[in-house]
Amino acid sequence: MTLTFELARECVRSHARSVSETESVRLLDAAGRVLAESITADRDYPPFRRSARDGFAVRAADLPGELRVIGEVRAGEVFRGAVGLGEAVEIMTGAPLPEGADAVVMVEHSVREGDRVRIGRSVQAGENFSPRGCEAPAGSAVLAPGQRMGFAEIAALAMVGRECVQVYRRPSVAILPTGDEIVEAGQPPEPFQIRNSNAHSLAAQVARAGGVPRILAIARDRYDSTRAQIERGLESDLLLLSGGVSAGKYDIVERVLADLGAEFFFDRVKIQPGQPLVYGIVGGKQFFGLPGNPASTMVTFEIFARAAVELLGGASQSPLPLLRARLERAFRHKPGLTRFLPARLSPDASTVTPEPWQGSGDIPALARANAFLVAEADRETWAAGDDIRVLLK
Repeated sequence: MTLTFELARECVRSHARSVSETESVRLLDAAGRVLAESITADRDYPPFRRSARDGFAVRAADLPGELRVIGEVRAGEVFRGAVGLGEAVEIMTGAPLPEGADAVVMVEHSVREGDRVRIGRSVQAGENFSPRGCEAPAGSAVLAPGQRMGFAEIAALAMVGRECVQVYRRPSVAILPTGDEIVEAGQPPEPFQIRNSNAHSLAAQVARAGGVPRILAIARDRYDSTRAQIERGLESDLLLLSGGVSAGKYDIVERVLADLGAEFFFDRVKIQPGQPLVYGIVGGKQFFGLPGNPASTMVTFEIFARAAVELLGGASQSPLPLLRARLERAFRHKPGLTRFLPARLSPDASTVTPEPWQGSGDIPALARANAFLVAEADRETWAAGDDIRVLLK
């Protein structure tokens, strides 16, 4: 079955299921993991009316005017008295607002002379402080299952006093390179051979998506070799095959999978590079048969298999990192397929330039690129200055 880029993405999302196992990890080990429990606020945040400025805690009704300074409060302290008529308390950022005060005047807007402070402007009640519980009332949800833990999420865990947290187990992903022409990276190739770059690029992509990569030995273009390695790969949560899915005489991956009872959801996608892409389930495990050319392997992983890894790992969603940028020079392609072509995105991500390349085997061009142009299937030309979609690399 041949699908469009959009329908193939939706097919993967609809069939990907999270691994059920969870584990407890310490706070500092939670970065990059996917949360498997709800996190709630153990108290109001902030737990008091918190000053947002250095200045003076006042009653708004007393301003403008001259006030008597009756004390000082800084972060980590509490003012034991209360602000009364015509009074003020000097206050520092982060300190609790004293009783009786309902606003903070910035120090820049005041003139202090001894125990008096002159304030020549009015303020509104509630100005320059954060009310108690405005960020998260006690018992409210702070983090939800399915969120990937970044630095802000780690801060939230620490804020509510969590030293350990439940996360989903990282999915194991078997990577199976195929082909008689492939040798390992450290082995000198014959003139008719190539080194095994795809397995290593896929391992890096899997790790970046939150999976645990497991590179298998190269499956040769023989039925028995391919079947034995596929069966090993199906011991993992997800199997990625590289090569062997085209229509050539020795492309036997689909035949082996069919003999193992595979259900195929699609075997071709209307994209370039990467048209001959196979996706399905066998023995309860998802598999992708990725094309063997390096660009095809990298692109199809990012567009399709990355979503499967992230969703297997418990993520609640897996959006593509797409943005729009302005073309630096005119561009055209043959319509009918959605094309993902190497490009250079400017440092401010405002402009993009197609990267010259020699086709889907051109690894140096892929290494020079930091993004992919996304050429729509129903459009042929773009002029310099036109907006175009860009997939971040």
